[in-house]
Order: sequence, then C-alpha cells, then structure tokens
Amino acid sequence: MKYFSLSSVAIGLGLLASSALAQDCPDNLTTVEPGKLTMSINATLPPRQYIDVSGKLMGLHPDLGDEIAKRLCLEPVYTNVPFEVQIPGLASKRWDMINTGLYYKPDRAKIMQMVPYVVNALAIVVQDGNPHDITGYAQLAGQPVGTEISGFADALMREINEAQVAQGMESMDIQAFNTFGDAFAALGAGQVRAVFGSDATAAYLADQGPFDVGASGLNPGLPSSFGFDGVTGGDLAHAVADVLRDMVADGTYNEMMSAYGATQIQFWDDYTGDIAVYYTPE
Repeated sequence: MKYFSLSSVAIGLGLLASSALAQDCPDNLTTVEPGKLTMSINATLPPRQYIDVSGKLMGLHPDLGDEIAKRLCLEPVYTNVPFEVQIPGLASKRWDMINTGLYYKPDRAKIMQMVPYVVNALAIVVQDGNPHDITGYAQLAGQPVGTEISGFADALMREINEAQVAQGMESMDIQAFNTFGDAFAALGAGQVRAVFGSDATAAYLADQGPFDVGASGLNPGLPSSFGFDGVTGGDLAHAVADVLRDMVADGTYNEMMSAYGATQIQFWDDYTGDIAVYYTPE
C-alpha cells in the first residue's frame, strides 16, 4: 500500500511563497554568527530531511528552517552532522538551534529549551511485498531489526523488546546503524528483517517502491521539537515560537505540514492551544 506522493509535496510547497505575512524583525537576537541562523541537521531521513541526487538539502525540516530564518530576517545555515553530536554541539555554541526532528521528552527539556512543532507516529518498514507478513512487534521476536543509533526509535525499540522478553518471547537482534539510510540498505540486502522509524519516512520509502509498510501509526503522540541552549537560547527559542504562531495564523504552517503528510502539533495530546517553549531545569 502506498501512502505518500512526491507530487503532493511539490504542489503543497508551491503555495508557500505568497503565504508569509509581513512582520517586524526582532532586533535582540544573538546568534553564533551575526545575521545568520545556524541549524544542526542530520539529513538522512526522507522526506523530513535528506540530500537529493544533486546534493541539495531537502525536506520538511529545512523548509521550516528556511521559513523561520526568513521571518527572523536571518540567513539560514545548516550543519549536517550525526545525531549524537547535536546536543553537545548546541551546548558548545557550534549552532544556534537543533533542527533535526528532535523528540520532545521531559528529561530533555531539563537540559535545553524545546519548541514542539509536529506530532510523530512510528512504523515498521519491511521488504517489498512484506514476505514475512510482519504486522507488529510480535513478528519481530527473534529477528534482526534495524534502526538509527541513539535516536528515539532506537530507545523505544529496546524498551519494546525488553517488555516482550519479560513476557517470554525471544529477544530481537536490534542493530543500530549510523543513519537510517544505512539501516534501509541493510533491509534491502536482507541483513535485517525490518526497520523501525517514523511514519513519514515509511510512507516515503513505500511510495518509492523498494519497501513496504508492515505496520504504521505505532506509539503516536510524541512531538518533534526544535532545540535551543538552556542557558543562552531563551530569546531565540521564544522568537521561533512566535514565528510558528504567525505561521499557524496565516496558514503557512498547515500548508507545509499537509504537503509532507505530517501531523500538526494541534493533535498532540498535551497541546495547550498555543506554540510553547518547554524548559524545566532542575
């Protein structure tokens, strides 16, 4: 079953050029490089963030970053780095914000300021035609399963596995790869039975043909967030939240989410009715 169409992205994003409302630019923002908004990203997860065949950074997250930077009157700059260095790099002032689909979790909000902006669900991606009839976690007991190292999907897969083992099921052989691209290459080669990742990525890959979605809509509710330094990032975090509010109000946000088949933050169970900055230092 196919869930995603690249043409819908192109059509949807074509609506964005005229959607932004004129607004004053904040004049109190301090950034790593004056006049620029430097964002870390891990461009390995289409359609959220990836490098196309021409070497161009593409996807929902860079589109959002470009729009936010424009409305802050800053030039967007991206640093494409592995996930595991993004939080330390934020603390060491290598970039102004994390823009890589960082999952919001209360423990993370103790060490950084977070602005949730899109709701996530997860999926199990399998080989084309789903030859092993995988429709849920139970069919992965005792099987090799791939995911991206250090991300939320990796941690959740291990929690699910522990729960299944406690119920007497055979342990999965969880293989964490440096990127989701590596995990899907392993799936195509038969090295793993399935890959655990986001619904949007599953839909994208299923539409491309080499894989299918065994199960989707799993563990919904956790949002992706932009991340900012807990000590010095407050002004920027609130400025970005203000921009997102404007984008919601003028329709740009919903157009962009719809173009990528993403679930708006309004559907998060803990959504307060407003774009908010979450920071609860101990």
